[in-house]
Amino acid sequence: MRSQQALQSAVERLLGPLVRLLLRHSVSFGAFEEMAKRVYVRVAMKEFAIPGKKSTMSRAAVLSGLTRKEVQRILIGQSERSDDTSDRYNRATRVLTGWIRDPDFRAANGEPRLLGLDGENGFAGLVKAHSGDMPWRSVLDELLRVGAVEQTEDSRLRLVAHAYVPQHSDVDKLAILGSDVADLIDTIDHNLQNGADDARFQRKVMYDAIPVSALPAFRKLSGRDAQALLEKLDAWLAERDIEASPQRSQVPCARVGLGIYYFEERLDSPVVEGGPP
Repeated sequence: MRSQQALQSAVERLLGPLVRLLLRHSVSFGAFEEMAKRVYVRVAMKEFAIPGKKSTMSRAAVLSGLTRKEVQRILIGQSERSDDTSDRYNRATRVLTGWIRDPDFRAANGEPRLLGLDGENGFAGLVKAHSGDMPWRSVLDELLRVGAVEQTEDSRLRLVAHAYVPQHSDVDKLAILGSDVADLIDTIDHNLQNGADDARFQRKVMYDAIPVSALPAFRKLSGRDAQALLEKLDAWLAERDIEASPQRSQVPCARVGLGIYYFEERLDSPVVEGGPP
């Protein structure tokens, strides 16, 4: 019973920032309720079948608390949503990493060099080497769109950002919300179930009485050190990535990574005696 109360308290707390975001984007409770119903049905059907038996609408109804009629309506109404955000993200990231690390695309000083459009030594060759059969113009359009690459007056390409970070598209930023928060919750759920024997790394550092005047220095320090760690881990993973290898269809693979995020919450300012409230 205490674990149920703890879970409810935790869910209400994590829903706070989510509901704030939903209200800011004019998503009503009714729309949120319908989304929740779809997810309940999808997860119940996909992950909670009885071993050795096929998932059924009746079991999904029992698990979710929905009526069998509602489950049937949701299953019939479900259509595959076309969402290529994740694929675009992965493709673009591979190309940026190749541009930074591949000696064929670096200048004499070790920095990513300016690239022409065509040819094995140009952007087309970069995409071919690090993103498989993806059309290079599609990758270029994406990198230009998010501001990671810019075109010079002589039509060559310059790398501007060393990471794929959408700056202008709310669609891409919201997609990252979905994937990153889902990954964190999945890690917490895994540790609740398997923490004693197979714990995944889950840590944070936090103090709640840091003067606001110290925040700019911490933002700079944490950003610099976190970026350095992520680049180190990225290099390790890149050496073992077989996405473009003929072995890809023959070797069991996993999606794996480590996420770092900065958070900040301004607390109420102390009331100075004799001063304004």
